[in-house]
Amino acid sequence: MWERGRLPRKPRPSPILVPQPPASPPPPPRLLAFLLPRSLLSLAARAMPSRRPSPLLLLLLALALAFLFLLLSPSAPSASHLSSSLASAAAAVSTPASSPPAPVKIYMYDLPAKFTYGVVRSYMAARARAGAAGAASAIPDDELRYPGHQHSAEWWLFKDLRRRGPRDRPVARVGDPADADLFYVPFFSSLSLVVNPIRPSAAAANASDAAEPAYSDESTQEELLVWLERQPYWRRHQGRDHVFICQDPNALYRVVDRISNAVLLISDFGRLRSEQASLVKDVILPYAHRINSFQGDVGVESRPSLLFFMGNRYRKEGGKVRDTLFQVLENEADVIIKHGAQSRESRRMATRGMHSSKFCLHPAGDTPSACRLFDALVSLCVPVIVSDYIELPFEDVIDYRNISIFVETSKAVQPGFLTSTLRGISSQRILEYQREIKKVKHYFEYEDPNGPVNQIWHQVSSKAPLIKLLINRDKRLVERGTNGTDCSCICSTTKELLRK
Repeated sequence: MWERGRLPRKPRPSPILVPQPPASPPPPPRLLAFLLPRSLLSLAARAMPSRRPSPLLLLLLALALAFLFLLLSPSAPSASHLSSSLASAAAAVSTPASSPPAPVKIYMYDLPAKFTYGVVRSYMAARARAGAAGAASAIPDDELRYPGHQHSAEWWLFKDLRRRGPRDRPVARVGDPADADLFYVPFFSSLSLVVNPIRPSAAAANASDAAEPAYSDESTQEELLVWLERQPYWRRHQGRDHVFICQDPNALYRVVDRISNAVLLISDFGRLRSEQASLVKDVILPYAHRINSFQGDVGVESRPSLLFFMGNRYRKEGGKVRDTLFQVLENEADVIIKHGAQSRESRRMATRGMHSSKFCLHPAGDTPSACRLFDALVSLCVPVIVSDYIELPFEDVIDYRNISIFVETSKAVQPGFLTSTLRGISSQRILEYQREIKKVKHYFEYEDPNGPVNQIWHQVSSKAPLIKLLINRDKRLVERGTNGTDCSCICSTTKELLRK
């Protein structure tokens, strides 16, 4: 551009705007050095309208000199460097944005055996025949079998992390705690709670110390905390990056206040306060089903019963609704509702009832959830949930409205409401429920390699960013003058959720 106030002696041609060619991979430097000078000189000769050099010629010559300077410079990129850069860029473009993230690294504590296999042995010994109480101690660890139990998720997770070989999991076990993002504490807390049976075995009854049980769940919980408090990685962040499983509502009840910073794997919040647990930091697990899965196809012809329930009629707290439901339903046609305690015969009857019914009733018990819900799902018996405060597992991948019917307690106890509602559902709609159940049934079958264990680890791994956030937040906060757990930023009470 000409400076203001200075006119040219004679008109000059306007600068020629040369369109930029589309980007293409650069040729090797030797080829550029060979071709560029000739092409530039030829173009320059054609562009000279007079003896005075044109701006285009000056521009092209400047570009040529600059390019030659780059080629001769020691820092000029070589062809191999250019090729590798292009290859890296191509790889980045070809990598899908939806590639799975790297697994979260988890370290499983090598707890003293009394907290894992020792709990299984104590359970077996407490139920052994007279004179055989010591037989469990002779069984090798690898041959021990966890008792058939609705809270067996603790066994499945333990065995999964111990498994060797290639894994396709959201978490990867590491041998060095310094490499870990999370720390798993594999205490069999739910089994520990029921080691001592309600009715002692003959061996325990005849023992000289029968009045003082050899196994104490409370003492075992305390010993676990003593052991953990000696571990540097527990003390480092007050256990915030640790994971406990306490699926039974009463598991770890003695020490839960001291581990409430950690991620808790639980079945519901029925016995936990809002400062101890929340949906934000904890994970809801499915119970292990106790009856055999239904192996047939969807259908209503082989299910003559409308509604089935079998379980304890009299429960405490929220479970009082059961007695009312018994009174409302026990005289209804094509409804099977029975009082029954846990036993092998009860499980056989429940299997027959669920496999031959269209709907299965799931009322609240002592806590909002129970394994009956998951027994119904693996039976393709559409659950009818009468439990206003229930929490359900894996709701990020399962919409339970597609596989269950939810009824408010206040409506369910009205005479005739439940049965008229269920009779109004067409056979076609029942088949749709069953098909949707079949799509997600594997999430409730712990034997399935892609079932609940994999999904639990997915849920646990999703907590890692929040845990890191809270750990970094704790580092900058001034220490508060309270011994209470600071849960203000992560816990939500039921009332708050209802207001939303």
